[in-house]
Amino acid sequence: MGDMRNLLKMSMVAVFVGWMFIWVMISTNLFKNKWTPKMTKYFNTTYFGPQGINLVLLTVPMMFIAVLSCLYLHIQKKPTQTQSKSKIKGRMGRVMMVMNPLGIVTVTEFTFSLLFVALLTWALGNYLYLSYHVSLHNHDNAKIWQAKFRAFGLRIGYVGHYCWAFLFFPVTRASTILPLVGLTSESSIKYHIWLGHISNFLFLAHTVIFLIYWAMTNQLMETFAWNPTYVPNLAGTIAMVIGIVMWVTSFPYYRRKKFEIFFYTHHLYGLYIIFYMIHVGDSWFCMILPNMFLFFIDRYLRFLQSTKRSRLVSARILPSDNLELTFSKTPGLQYTPTSILFLHVPSISKLQWHPFTITSNSNLEKDTLSVVIRRQGTWTQKLYTHLSSSIDSLEVSTEGPYGPNSLDLRHDSLILVSGGSGVTPFISVIRELIFQAQNQSTKIPDVLLVCAFKYYHDLAFLDLIFPPDISVSDISRLNLRIEAYITQEDKKPEAAEDSRLLQTKWFKPQPLDSPISPVLGPNNILWLGVVILSSFVMFLLLIAIVTRYYIYPVDRNTGKIYNFSYRVLWDMFLGCVCIFISSSAVFLWRKKVNKEGDKESKKQVQSVDFHTPTSSPGSWFCSHDRELESVPYQSIVQATSVHFGSKPNLKKILFEAEGSEDVGVMVCGPRKMRHEVARICSSGLAKNLHFEAISFNW
Repeated sequence: MGDMRNLLKMSMVAVFVGWMFIWVMISTNLFKNKWTPKMTKYFNTTYFGPQGINLVLLTVPMMFIAVLSCLYLHIQKKPTQTQSKSKIKGRMGRVMMVMNPLGIVTVTEFTFSLLFVALLTWALGNYLYLSYHVSLHNHDNAKIWQAKFRAFGLRIGYVGHYCWAFLFFPVTRASTILPLVGLTSESSIKYHIWLGHISNFLFLAHTVIFLIYWAMTNQLMETFAWNPTYVPNLAGTIAMVIGIVMWVTSFPYYRRKKFEIFFYTHHLYGLYIIFYMIHVGDSWFCMILPNMFLFFIDRYLRFLQSTKRSRLVSARILPSDNLELTFSKTPGLQYTPTSILFLHVPSISKLQWHPFTITSNSNLEKDTLSVVIRRQGTWTQKLYTHLSSSIDSLEVSTEGPYGPNSLDLRHDSLILVSGGSGVTPFISVIRELIFQAQNQSTKIPDVLLVCAFKYYHDLAFLDLIFPPDISVSDISRLNLRIEAYITQEDKKPEAAEDSRLLQTKWFKPQPLDSPISPVLGPNNILWLGVVILSSFVMFLLLIAIVTRYYIYPVDRNTGKIYNFSYRVLWDMFLGCVCIFISSSAVFLWRKKVNKEGDKESKKQVQSVDFHTPTSSPGSWFCSHDRELESVPYQSIVQATSVHFGSKPNLKKILFEAEGSEDVGVMVCGPRKMRHEVARICSSGLAKNLHFEAISFNW
């Protein structure tokens, strides 16, 4: 099995290096005037037309990697969970710098960013060399400097297209590409933001330069021209207008303070893609096809998963307006710590989906999945109101879970730093350590949880650390110490205030309710590979048939060039059709195969009661008499030191861990906290610190 993994890994690396080599060479004179004429005879056939070269060199390799990665990740999951997690490295790495607006940048990120900027610079330089010294196009009889100015604007647009070849990889939630380099969609969303800003800037410069050029040559009406045999300028103008709207509303002000504006305007991406593709044509479309093809497969599979109504078992209303929702799940659904689940409540919003941290552990809690929600926005406020009313059922759809393929917890000690609700992903980390501790041969790191809360009743979060039915023996090997800081209160409030919002609500099962399960059932990743392979092969066959028996005869018999826009519309239409057919077929087939399992799941939903603690959250820190069965929770009180009216001295806490050879540092919370921890870890004063930030601020 290990030999197979190594072979697959080497194959993917070789193909990727070759793919990147083509991207490096495609802008050069050698590629354009030496290699292209030779390759045209083999690739630009009557079956694929002028897009043949880019289809073979830039589309097929990455789709090949996507298929192999599904097989690689499927094999990787074959060992037991404890073994697999102890052998696979996580996302921790050495921080190089912390600076706005880039935030926390690791050495690996900085290196690849420099290489990508070098690729853009290299491409622009080569394109300008071709324009200025090889063949300067001047169809408008403009002055030489004006023609060069136009060429500069044209080539900037070309370079912006490079960004689009990678733009959709980070937002493919169930990606099989990102796990190969230890990333998730959540951890790499910043790359999508960076690429979006760069591409929009380059496309805006491209547009402005052409507007100036057309103004200088008295051709401003070209802005609205739609040439049937060449680039339709109007399509580019429409795409740019949509792009500007999306770009402006994606800045931090809108994302953080006016999220709904950002959310709805960003869903204009469908129209943007259509007009953008019509503007650039089918050959350029093939250059960015892989990341878009994989994104739309993921998007459609997410839609199929969301059509099922998830069984909501219970809701706990915790102090400080926090909610814990517990869902039923199939025992075969596996996810790693720090994973998230997207929720959709139609009675609140027909369109909005929101991500929340999963606090449960798929190995300890085989039948349930829990998420914690903090009431801090319009959507969560409405959800809180719904759950506080007298309803006995709530329609909820889910997508996910999404998270890292593995998480490296192989350290001598772990320091988990959190602020507010940022403690929730660490609950899943601690529960994973409890599970791993059941294997006596597994070394369990010492854990220091440093959490900062505004108010004392926020300590209720700590009641969620242990699963409901945990026993003393399960936590006997866990060496957990908690340092809790209450920043807005100077003393402990009255005990009566701590339980003022306690409410546990149970929901009746409904006929359409189903446990949360993988969209393609067991072996989800392997079946995803089947979807990718079958849909892409089908796409190639349909493109070949349409080109050979419809487009090519038009060009040959009429002597006219087939409509420039129609070519790329065929590509987009056939791509969507293939994704729809293949994904639907595999989804329905897996649903049929798993029908017996679904019946058992239905019985589970209808008959099984799931145990949820009904004691007052946070009451463990008050002078209350507890029953003997609550002893595991009392261990949290014994492990916790509460500090009032102060913030944690993170530098002191982290440097005090210098005695350990290997310290994993994970932080989740406000940006200022994440940056402070990152600066301390990157200072070089304590070389044993291995840093990782968990952020859900998009």
